[in-house]
Amino acid sequence: MKKISFLFLLCISLANAQKLSPNELSIINQGDISTALPIYQTTDSNQHKTLLSLSTEVDPIDPNTAVLVNRMKASLLSTDGGVGIAAPQVGINRKIVWVQRFDKEGDPIEYFINPVIVWRSELQNLGPEGDLSIPEFRDQFYRSKVIQVQYVDLKGQKYSEMIEGFTAVIFQHEVDHLFGILISDKKEKEKNNTYQPVDAYKKSDSKTR
Repeated sequence: MKKISFLFLLCISLANAQKLSPNELSIINQGDISTALPIYQTTDSNQHKTLLSLSTEVDPIDPNTAVLVNRMKASLLSTDGGVGIAAPQVGINRKIVWVQRFDKEGDPIEYFINPVIVWRSELQNLGPEGDLSIPEFRDQFYRSKVIQVQYVDLKGQKYSEMIEGFTAVIFQHEVDHLFGILISDKKEKEKNNTYQPVDAYKKSDSKTR
């Protein structure tokens, strides 16, 4: 019964995932598709508008999705110390992120398609964050110490796992991008919030997935 339910939900999810538009396809397939895509900046008005827009689900088994995922990885690796990137940062308002897994041996980077944070701990972290799309901006932000996430891979396989520590912070930051939330705006909205700050910006010993 559980297998049938999962397959039903997967089919519904794929049906709701809109096909990539001609404009999105032109961005994804421009130039050498094995190279990095330019990272959008808030200093450009048109790019800023894309960064503030909501992202929608993507079909994980569409071959163009695989091209986008690979080019996003190349974009992240082209940066000086970047630890995460979201599809809107390369001009595509789709739900895909890359996150460096400091909670795994070797600190690998992994992609997440159609990610959803289904649970957040009440305990908050306070720590520094910057953004590849916001030049020379850095500040302190509160994030949940532990989160539970659900996502799929390029085969459409669904996963669910708990993520904590600095990796959870990165994940929350990148998922914010999918909702058009930038840390430069987030700081203003958080002024009246109060949390219990804890130092969780250390590598977690937990192993997942």
